[in-house]
Amino acid sequence: MQGKENKGARSGVKVMAGLIGMIRPMLPFMFVAILMGCAGNLMATFITILGGFGVRQVLGLYQGMTLSHIFILIVVFAVLRGILRYAEQASNHYIAFKLLAQIRHKVFAALRKLCPAKLDGSEKGNLISIITSDIELLEVFYAHTISPIAIAILTSGFMVWFIGRLHPAAGALAAVFYLIVGAVIPVINGKHGAENGRIYRESFGKLNTVVLDNLYGMDEILQYGQQEKRLHEMNEQTEKLEQKNKKLKMAENTQRIATDGVILIAGVLMAALCGHLTVQGAVSIDEAMIAVIAMISSFGPTAALSALSNNLQHTLASGNRVLDILEEQPLVEDVIDGNNECGGDISCEHVSFSYESAAEERTPGKVLENFDHVFTEHKIHGILGKSGCGKSTLLKLLMRFYETSEGDIRYGKTNVDEISTTALRDNISYVTQETFLFADTIENNIKVAKEDATREEVIAAAKKAALHEFIMSLPDGYDTKLAESGESVSGGERQRIGIARAFLHDADMIFLDEPTSNIDSLNEGIILRSLDQEKANKTILLVSHRKSTMAIADDIVAM
Repeated sequence: MQGKENKGARSGVKVMAGLIGMIRPMLPFMFVAILMGCAGNLMATFITILGGFGVRQVLGLYQGMTLSHIFILIVVFAVLRGILRYAEQASNHYIAFKLLAQIRHKVFAALRKLCPAKLDGSEKGNLISIITSDIELLEVFYAHTISPIAIAILTSGFMVWFIGRLHPAAGALAAVFYLIVGAVIPVINGKHGAENGRIYRESFGKLNTVVLDNLYGMDEILQYGQQEKRLHEMNEQTEKLEQKNKKLKMAENTQRIATDGVILIAGVLMAALCGHLTVQGAVSIDEAMIAVIAMISSFGPTAALSALSNNLQHTLASGNRVLDILEEQPLVEDVIDGNNECGGDISCEHVSFSYESAAEERTPGKVLENFDHVFTEHKIHGILGKSGCGKSTLLKLLMRFYETSEGDIRYGKTNVDEISTTALRDNISYVTQETFLFADTIENNIKVAKEDATREEVIAAAKKAALHEFIMSLPDGYDTKLAESGESVSGGERQRIGIARAFLHDADMIFLDEPTSNIDSLNEGIILRSLDQEKANKTILLVSHRKSTMAIADDIVAM
């Protein structure tokens, strides 16, 4: 996992390079968008220039086209400008939405590799901010940044050539001001705003975390009168966000004023230069007029590029956070071509572990130290101990969510690091302390453990988990829809759904982490009896701090 000191350290150029690298599959569409954008912007510029030719024609200074021909061209260019603008934007948005879908897929794939360690103790609100708003902001980059940069460069180059044909000095002056508006101002503005953009996105993620905490902890907040404190904390985060937003808005206004000022100066200097060249006889009056009109009317692409630098700070900060996820190395790499055999006695030999060694921000000190035990197969093993002694961590090490700091874990004769991750997960049913429920039916929540399970199999698993009678008491039975995060059921019912999943998964090993802590003694007895009946063909590890839960254990390890 990357250290915190490395995160956010990329330069804007590196972030842009990383984002542009994802565009390769869409290059043909991008080429078409740039081509249409260049044609459309040049037509918009030449509508004004054609007006200048019309004035020259009226004054008798130009006989190349009649007024009617000039008028027809203006109309044709105006219509084509609209069509090309629409086609360019449609292409850019098609590219953007396709790429955002691919990026979301890559981010979720990266999170699957990083989890569960990545989510274990991390800021969920910050991750939600990255997955939603940060990725969404990249639409600005792909739809409104890449092609405008290319369009500005190509159209400016063409206009330098066009104005330069009238006189090289005029072309050189145009090139200087295109460069100032399209490159110098954005770079200066970008340097001043990059840090504010990064802090803004981080503050946005922290505000998300605070809001999520307040929503999920609403009962406790009301119960213990913490409304004022929590509201103050949320207002504090909002104020920080607003302060950064004000700085970004101020930078945006400064950039806009600077751009407009430079364009005005460019027009004045071009008029002065052409006036001087006219006096010198180097260009005619009508040519000077065309040069000034061409100069003033052609700043559209470069001015748009200058304006991009404001939103670009948000976009690059978001892109940086997305790239952090995509480039972060997992704490534990999945074993792809490992041993598919996962069974036998589970041996722990001199196992030690600390979250510090896993680069996790946890309480200092070793959670497990020199732990030795053999969990014999086809028995129920109780793991007893007070909170914080490492019981849950041991199960996570057995599941290889983390790797041991020292020592070895073996299934039979095979080290856990050599077993295929898929085989390991397939052969173990793991019931965590906090069962997560989806906003779906009770049946589908149980079927998370086995998607193709029949209703009969689901009912059998629910009966073993002392859940069937509760489900049948509901109006819609197994088709009852649960609220988001399972808020519509009690803690005990949530645990029993988790246990039902384990029974439905029907793996050779069952690991249960405090599975009955919220369950009454009657239902606990039913579940423990079911586990006792399962042990003939399964190895069961039962973690608890309650001695009563250990009544069915064949072997008890005190930690």
